[in-house]
Amino acid sequence: MEKNPYNGNELPPMIMVGDVIVHSDLLTEYFCCDIDSCHGRCCEEGDAGAPVTLDEVADIEDQLDRIWPNLSASAQAVIDKQGVAYADPEGELVTSIVGGRDCAFRGPKGCLLRERPISCHLYPIRLKDFGTVIGLQYHRWNICEAAVRKGKELQLPVYKFLREPLIRRFGEDWYKELEEVADELLKTSRRA
Repeated sequence: MEKNPYNGNELPPMIMVGDVIVHSDLLTEYFCCDIDSCHGRCCEEGDAGAPVTLDEVADIEDQLDRIWPNLSASAQAVIDKQGVAYADPEGELVTSIVGGRDCAFRGPKGCLLRERPISCHLYPIRLKDFGTVIGLQYHRWNICEAAVRKGKELQLPVYKFLREPLIRRFGEDWYKELEEVADELLKTSRRA
């Protein structure tokens, strides 16, 4: 496997951008979804749904009448029984899943929701709320091997691939600061 030239001890493991802790892997690891290869398996496999906020739960509930006819019978049954979300074993609110693994809101052509929950839009970044700060970490999953390969081919770091959802969540100014910090850190590490 090709080694990223910036891996190792050159970069600090975590950096602060505004009030967000960013793991340096987001700057040095490559990623670009390859839906033609994986067919959206991240929506079909797993042991819990996607993390959601209370506002996102309310938004999903508001969309139920519109998407209900397109939901599978199994998804409709799960939603009837437990609602659009539930608390996972760690107590985190997550979207309902079918058969212990498939997102209830996945249709034959992808997500049925007008706007995906931010945790889905940001994947493979996972957010961790620490109260006064938020942490961003790169989540590695073997079903994303094609995305890692494609990202390496394109030389596309995780944070650049996820520019749009990062701006959606943290704003344009925050993203510009992230780019500046990344550029400076990567220049410094190349000189080391």
